[in-house]
Formats: sequence, C-alpha cells, structure tokens
Amino acid sequence: MHQDTHDCITITGARENNLKEVNLSIPKGRLTVFTGVSGSGKSSVVFDTIAVESQRQLNETFTWFVRNRLPKYERPHADAIEDLSPAIVVDQRPIGGHSRSTVGTMTDVYSVIRVLFSRHGTPSAGPATAYSFNDPSGMCPRCDGLGRTVRPDYDRILDPAKSLADGAILFPPFAAGTWHGQTYTNTPDLDPHKPVGHFTEAERQFLMRGGRGRKKVSVDNTGGARDIDYEGLADRFERLYLNRDLSALAQKTRDLVQGFLVQGTCPSCHGARLNPAALATRINGLGIADCTRMEVTDLIEELGRVHDPVAGPIAAAAVAALERIEAIGLGYLSLDRETSTLSGGEGQRLKMVRHLGSSLTGMTYIFDEPSVGLHPRDVGRLNDLLLRLRDKGNTVLVVEHDPDVIAVADHVVDMGPAAGADGGLVVFEGTPDELRQADTLTGRHLRGFRGVKEHPREATGGHWIRGADLHNLKNVSVRVPTGVLTAVTGVAGSGKSTLVSKAFTEAHPDAVVVDQSSIGISGRSTPATYLGIMDTVRRLFARETGTRASLFSFNSHGACERCRGRGIIYSDLAFMDPVTTTCEACEGRRFKDEVLRLTVDGRSVVDVLEMTAERALDFFERFDDTAVRRRLGALRDVGLTYLTLGQPLSTLSGGERQRIKLATQLHRTGTTYVLDEPTTGLHMADVDGLLALLDRLVDAGNTVVVVEHNLDVVKHADWVIDLGPDGGKHGGRIVFEGTPERLLRARGSFTADHLRNALGVDGERAA
Repeated sequence: MHQDTHDCITITGARENNLKEVNLSIPKGRLTVFTGVSGSGKSSVVFDTIAVESQRQLNETFTWFVRNRLPKYERPHADAIEDLSPAIVVDQRPIGGHSRSTVGTMTDVYSVIRVLFSRHGTPSAGPATAYSFNDPSGMCPRCDGLGRTVRPDYDRILDPAKSLADGAILFPPFAAGTWHGQTYTNTPDLDPHKPVGHFTEAERQFLMRGGRGRKKVSVDNTGGARDIDYEGLADRFERLYLNRDLSALAQKTRDLVQGFLVQGTCPSCHGARLNPAALATRINGLGIADCTRMEVTDLIEELGRVHDPVAGPIAAAAVAALERIEAIGLGYLSLDRETSTLSGGEGQRLKMVRHLGSSLTGMTYIFDEPSVGLHPRDVGRLNDLLLRLRDKGNTVLVVEHDPDVIAVADHVVDMGPAAGADGGLVVFEGTPDELRQADTLTGRHLRGFRGVKEHPREATGGHWIRGADLHNLKNVSVRVPTGVLTAVTGVAGSGKSTLVSKAFTEAHPDAVVVDQSSIGISGRSTPATYLGIMDTVRRLFARETGTRASLFSFNSHGACERCRGRGIIYSDLAFMDPVTTTCEACEGRRFKDEVLRLTVDGRSVVDVLEMTAERALDFFERFDDTAVRRRLGALRDVGLTYLTLGQPLSTLSGGERQRIKLATQLHRTGTTYVLDEPTTGLHMADVDGLLALLDRLVDAGNTVVVVEHNLDVVKHADWVIDLGPDGGKHGGRIVFEGTPERLLRARGSFTADHLRNALGVDGERAA
C-alpha cells in the first residue's frame, strides 16, 4: 500500500551508536514493532534517535525559563529526522523506589481516594491533605508516615547467658572494659558476675533505663579515674545512634550499628502510615487504610457501592483509574504496595495507566519491551492496550522480542544482521507474515519449532522450602530438585519471585542470585573495569614497559588532561542545545600521548580497550594469564564476545547488562544458581544461547533455578514448578510439579494451557 511521505516518520542517515547510515520510513497511525538481537540497533533507532529528537524539539517550544528546568538532549547523529510527532516514552527504568512511593501515589489514585474520604467519610479528619502520609497533617507522628519504625534489637545486643563482666553486652562500643562498658560493670547497683538472664525485673530496668539507684559511677579513662553520671544501656544507645542522623556517622560505625537494629511495623499506626484522626474516618464501615490494603479488583467492587450525590462522581473517578490498572493485568496489586518492590514489567505497565486515560491524539507512544514480566496469558491484554492507543489516532512504536506482540503489528522493522559492530542495519521491513518468510535471524526463529524435552535429567537430591507464607504464598512446601534445570512459572502475581528470590534464598543463603537489580555502573564503567580485567591490563603494561601502573588508567595519572579521561568535551550552551564533541587533545582516546607511545606487542592500552572480547582472548593467550582468559571466556559464554573492553556500560541494553552480571558468577561447581527472568531483553536467537549456557552450568554439576515466562525455557527445563492458579490472593499455591512433558497434560494451569497452544496440541491429544 502506498504511504504518503508526510504520513511517515522519515529518518535519513542515522548514525547513533552502531547504526550504519540507516534510512527509514515509519508509518504514522500504525503499530510498528522493532525486532532484532540484543545490540542490533533497535534502541538506537527508537530511543536514541526518534525519541530524543522529538523530545528535544518539543522542549525548544518552551521559554528558556522552562527549558532550563527540563532535561537537556543533544541532537542525534543523523542527516535528517522529519515529520515527527510529540513522543511519550514508557520505559523500564525504575519508577522511583523511595519508601514514600506507592502504587496509589504514583498512579494518582490515592489522591482521588483522599478527596473521597475528606468529603464523604465520617468523622472527617479535615481536607484531603489530612489523609496524606506525606503531609505532616496526616502522617503518623511516631513513624513520620513510613509505616515502620527502626528500633534496637536488644536480643542481639545482650547475651542473657553471660554476666556483664564476662561480656554480656555484645555491642562492641559498650563491651566490658570500654569506657561505656565500665558504666555497667562498675555500678554497685548491679552484680557484674550474675548472668543478665537471671536479673530481676527491677535490675533489668535499671540496666536498660536507669531509675532508682546511684547517680554516679567511677570509670577509668585515659586521664585516670573519674565519676560520671549513670545512663541506662538503652537510653545511651538510642541517644548516640537512633536520635540523630546516622549518615553523620562514619561508614564503619554506621555499618556496625545497622547490625544491631531491627525494622518492624510501627506500633502506633500498625503500618497504615496515618495518624489516628485519618484512620478513624469510615465509608461504609471501611477506613482509608482498609481500602489501600485491598487488591485493586476488590477495591473496584467496594467503591462501586458509593452512590452519594457528592461522593459518587469522586468514587467513579477512582474506579475508572482502578479499572485501567486491572485492564493491564495488575488487579492483584494493592495501593499501599511500595513501588520499590515492583518488577520492571509491573512498573512499566503502571506507567501506561497514565496514558490510557488521556484524550490526546496524534502522539507517538514508544514502549521498551512491554511484555517483560508477562505470562503468555497476559500478553493478549497488553496487545489490546497497544491497539487501543493506536486506534485513538496515535503512532505506537514498540521494541519487542515476543512473537505474540510481533504478530499484531501493522509494520515490522528488523535490525541486524547481528549485534554490535555486526549490526546497525535494517535487514527487513514489512508485515509480520512477510517477516515469518524472510531470511533473517528473526524470520528463521519465527518459523522454528521446539518441542518439550523428551529426556530430562534425573535430580541428584533436593532443596526444600517448607511452610513459606510470605506475601500471598499459602503455607507452601516444595522440593526444588538439585543437579537439574528447574523453571518456576505462573502468571504475574502468582508468587514466583516471592517463592524463589525470598523463601528459597532465605532457606538456602549460599545460592548465587543473578536478578534484575542494577549493577551499580558509573559513566566510566566498562566491561574491562566491571569484570576486573583492567587491573591486569595496567599491571601487564607497567611490567612490560617498566613504568607505573597508574599511567594506564584514564581515571588516574594516564588521563588526558583536557577531557580528564572522558574522551569527550560536554558543552552546555545555555539557551542552545548542549553539544558533545570529541576531545581534540586525545582524539577521544582518553589517554595522554606519552601513554599511547607505550606498547606491548605493538599494541597501546587504547588498542587493547578497542578489542572485542573475542580478539582480546587471542591477545592475552601469550601472557599466560588464566584469570583474564577465564573472565573473557565468561563473556563468550554469555554471548557478549562482540563487546569491546572499553565500551561504556551505560550504552549496553538491559539484556546485555544482565548477561554481563551473570558472567561474573560463572565457572563454579556444586553451586545453586537462581536467575530471575534471564530471558529479559533477549531475542529468540539469544535465548538459544542462554539455554546452552544453562545446560553447561548444570552439566558442570550445578543446580539452576529460573523464574520464567518464556515457553522455550519451560520446554527445555528438566523440572517445572507452576504457581497459581492466578495472581494476588488467588495465587500463592503450587498447581503443578513435574517434567514439561507431564505439564502438557496438566489441568488448572494457565502455563499448561499456553504450552499446549504453542505446540498446537489440545488437552485430549496431550493426555
């Protein structure tokens, strides 16, 4: 079908990151999916080119006063980007994990409910702010609206079996013999040789809080003996370490104190965060804390009973917002759930809620793998939302690997042919059906077929989880087999991550956990620094050239003085766009000229940093450094040989970062590995590589447990533990344990239903 050029977003000569003069016409008012292996250039086109230029030009329409308070974007490297529309980016970045951010506050639903209680609840506590745990007029005064308090754990501080003289006080600054400790061993009101556990109530009260007794105690200080005021152990601990800003203490002291503290539910508000006046207000017998503790699905039903002429419209507004949360498959969440506990997929879908209620049209919505964290059952709901946004007159661009999302696209752009320097080209444009026939990596994998494993490995033993009841788990006991690959499955909210990342790791703390948390990178982090290879490179160059190792660091003496080892000069041009230019002094190489003249085997340190992991393996072969070769081999094992040693980690995709994290944990034996959705961000071809890696780990004598939705991983597993049957309060149970082949015949499991669909078999044939 012919498309008018003004009905397309047109890109000419895009060169961001690894893009090679990419020219593209993306149809407006359509759903376009970008596919390709990790590192092929998808994000470079969608986020670093289209999204950045749209947001940069939109910001230009504001006055400088406003622009000075907005993020600054540099013009993308491209000859032309034309016919853009305003872009809204819905990415996987954490929502903001501070302790005052909840599902209710981030979606603004809690604001509506506060208004409802202030107008309709009895007895009223006052205006809407009186129901805010982030406002002094509403927050619990004891915990300042956090819902929990930190207190000393005196069971850790005192050993009841010992006397004061024999070391009953376990907190080192107060131990026997210290200046503080002498307060308790020298007071005549306590027997220093009597076990603390045998103290009378009055003696324990005096030890902890003082009271009736002598006011002065003689202690030996560096200046000799002197009398000091007696202070109870608890009073002193709280004065020195609780009733002050802990951040003001030295890190060593802060870490020591943290080990003797325990965090618990606030005894005043019982975790509700609000003061008594706010908690006393009722609507239909329910308080505001009762409402926020409910699952969204139940709260919709409860608020639907409010029909008062004044309160009805407010309740209806809250219900409309809650129904949008339910529509994206998150009806199992409660409004009091802290955003820091949400998975990346849950956070991204909650961000979508804001846009689903918008009446704007003609926008460009950009999504970064929105299927992350979704069970196949819920991908259909996601597709409905993407199509609904499109049908309102918007352009929807999605970076995605899931075949079910690709299938509903109007247009597909496949990047490749491979990753890194071997990617950056458009290898296919067309419909999903045409892609399925195309001779590209994506096309070939869409045509491929994988059956369930016919000969699973036999377990060598088992790790037990007994009576797990965290979150929605319902007294779950399950045996996780050792020596095999186990997939833990279930719909979102069924309890998978709680069972594995919490209950399992608490029962088996020696397990190596590779999850989706940040790897704590800085702007100067590279694969060489992250894997610990850079130290060896510096020592090697120092030894071979007879100079000091710090010369070969762009963070130390070897750094170019003009750009301070960054390789670029960032210029903030005030009212104009910022400009990043390559440093003229070092030509972007980060080092001083004198360092670049020092070589090993004809290679400078910059030459080594520009090597891919594959080429670096050959270079280090002659130096007989087994540690470096092992670490480079780990990069090869996780499929990242195309990365250069000096590439900034900030340029890596989410899937690449997770795999480099996994690379640091390889080459063990007899270890239990726990992986949380390791296929996140992986193309179908990369999933094959991941499965080969997991097989090598198991064959080397390890146990591997993966929390997964990807059906290719489920088919390949030796054992499957399926939770459900649904999410939230309707989940938290084991609905199946067994091999993938037996899962095909299981009843009452959404995973089994979708596995049968994927293999094209019905329940009768499977049985």
